[in-house]
Amino acid sequence: MKLSVIWLALCLACTTSISAKNWEAKWITSSECQTRSNSWICFQKNVELPAPDGQKVYADIAVDSKYWLWINGEMVVFEGGLKRGPNPNDTYYDRVDITKHLVAGENSIAILMWYFGKDGFSHKSSGKAGLLFDCQTDRYKILSDDTWKCKFYDAYEETGKPHPNYRLPESNVRFNAQKEIVGWTEKGANPSFSQALVLGEAGMAPWNKLVERPIPLWKDYGIKDYVSVEQKEGAAVDTFYCQLPYNCHATPTLNVEASAGKEIRIQTDDYMGGSEPNVRAEYVTKNGPQTYESLGWMNGHTMIYLIPKGVKVNALKYRETGYDTEFTGTFTCDDPFLNRLREKAVRTLYVTMRDTYMDCPDRERSQWWGDEVNELGEAFYATDLKGHRLAYKGIHELMGWQREDNVIFSPCPAGNWGNELPAQMLASIGYYGFRTFYFYSGDSSFIPVVYDGMKRYLHDVWKLDDDGLVITRKGDWSWGDWGSHIDLNLLLNAWYYLALKGELEFAQILQKTEDAQMIEGIMKRMEANFNKRFWTGMEYRSPDYEGETDDRGQALAVLAGFAKRDQYPFIYHVLQKEYHASPYMEKYVGEALFKMGYPTFALERTRERFANMVNHPTYSTLWEGWGIGAEGFGGGSINHAWSGGTLTLLSQYVAGITPVKPGFEEFQIKPQMGDLNTAKVTVDTRYGLIKADLQRKDGEIQISFEVPQGTTAYVVEGRKRTPFKSGKHEVTIRQ
Repeated sequence: MKLSVIWLALCLACTTSISAKNWEAKWITSSECQTRSNSWICFQKNVELPAPDGQKVYADIAVDSKYWLWINGEMVVFEGGLKRGPNPNDTYYDRVDITKHLVAGENSIAILMWYFGKDGFSHKSSGKAGLLFDCQTDRYKILSDDTWKCKFYDAYEETGKPHPNYRLPESNVRFNAQKEIVGWTEKGANPSFSQALVLGEAGMAPWNKLVERPIPLWKDYGIKDYVSVEQKEGAAVDTFYCQLPYNCHATPTLNVEASAGKEIRIQTDDYMGGSEPNVRAEYVTKNGPQTYESLGWMNGHTMIYLIPKGVKVNALKYRETGYDTEFTGTFTCDDPFLNRLREKAVRTLYVTMRDTYMDCPDRERSQWWGDEVNELGEAFYATDLKGHRLAYKGIHELMGWQREDNVIFSPCPAGNWGNELPAQMLASIGYYGFRTFYFYSGDSSFIPVVYDGMKRYLHDVWKLDDDGLVITRKGDWSWGDWGSHIDLNLLLNAWYYLALKGELEFAQILQKTEDAQMIEGIMKRMEANFNKRFWTGMEYRSPDYEGETDDRGQALAVLAGFAKRDQYPFIYHVLQKEYHASPYMEKYVGEALFKMGYPTFALERTRERFANMVNHPTYSTLWEGWGIGAEGFGGGSINHAWSGGTLTLLSQYVAGITPVKPGFEEFQIKPQMGDLNTAKVTVDTRYGLIKADLQRKDGEIQISFEVPQGTTAYVVEGRKRTPFKSGKHEVTIRQ
């Protein structure tokens, strides 16, 4: 079977809905708290099973909103469930392999469920707490029904103010250990819970259709010691500053001895990241020795415990969890600054991956698609193939949330947001968004699913003037970038053309001949008139734009192909003096410089612009703006992977590795090393790892490289393209 067929089968499996499975389980809940926000519910079931027979056993589990699963006292899933939803109505479910956890005889199943019960920029609440557990084999069934026990877990209480800002569906987590239910997750437990309340069949409102989780369950790195713990004594409360190895998703743990009723508060140094309250935790002690883990993840570089006097601290630790991917894509060179920039870009990418690609893991945890376009591009040069599936999920969500007026918007999933940022949406469905995912992954399975929605957005929502150029739409938020001197009309025309470029390729794949002809006609009119309207002879500028020349607009004109070679020196001059782009759009400025053939200045500008972030001694991540907090943009988060575009450019242009055919079936090596002398790179593809080692000396580049089985590499030297089949090769070219 060809790899493309395997990949297609995998992707189709990721979109499994209720119609593909015969669900027999019932939605169940607790009669005490069906609609109460920030509710925690215990579910428990003992079941007799025959001896394992070597067959795989899967449990399909759906909840609103998160769950933790134990079988026979062993943790099986740490934070299962995805935030709702694949579209405004439906709900994700997990398929969990529970084979190795089952034994002959009695088995105990325990599930702790957290119902958010409120909307956010990353979640739409169903309005009702519920659990669905469906395990069916040839020999037995384990189904959620009225034989399950459940209990509203009132040890989880509400904190006082401040609460997390309105963008977050998560609440603070407060646990009162005086109400702890001891041992209910253990094998053989028989807790005195009530009978579960049956709500109805799978497919019922408010959860509706069930869509299989298209991304892996989280990777659990286990309980770890902090890098260091510093105690600062106070009059009534001691503060413990516990250093994490880097910015990560962490759940804090503690082992203490105390009298009952002492309140321990826990948060990170990033609690106010992005300028508004995020999530924090509180723990109320019981009498005696006790251990506890707060299950709501936080992020930051330092975990901070505020512990009252009289509490004996035996141990403070943490558990790191995160998206299950490996960073198999690498790049190193002889410039320590660029190596450090890439290292921080990788860390930032990882800390913004979980249920979705996020803008930041603190203030919002939201799938803004301007961020995601940059992030998915970075992932192709940084992660293994599992990392790419997060973009696949996001593509389906973006179009699954398309409004009735054909407008698309992000962030989504969302319960309290529905506004369009036109520039971000054009970037998303176009050349750098959907098309990049298709061409780099080789997966075209999503194209027939999203194509019609793309077409409606581009041709029903957007209008063109008599010259075939875009009539500026403000949408719900006319955002082109953070910062000033934004020539929005110029940007929108370039973004629209790039969106058409992606749409045209999709129309051709789907053999929609009439659509392709229509799109080509629009593109040709834009090509004929773009420079007439926007090119002044020295720079690109909208006729009615009065600000300083927009570096972003120059870059997009180059990347769209409107700028010709004789214009490059003028644009190069502009980019040497205009520095308005935020870290988000700086990626496109750098790419334009590489495309025009100015790699040395591209690296020089990168070093200048990112100096403060890279040289910062504390933060392991890249920032939302060029400064922190009030000196930055939009709230000043220190965790924005949209700032990591250089990660992409180093592999794509400095090492020069780009696909020629989808999925890297054919790829080229066309290095632009600028002032670098060495570079070593790996790129993970569906065919295996591409590896290259570049050494530049006396105007020549010696390239040692490996071509995966089933692929062809083309080494490019000027207009010469030399093909190489699978295996190890060496070649020398002139730069």
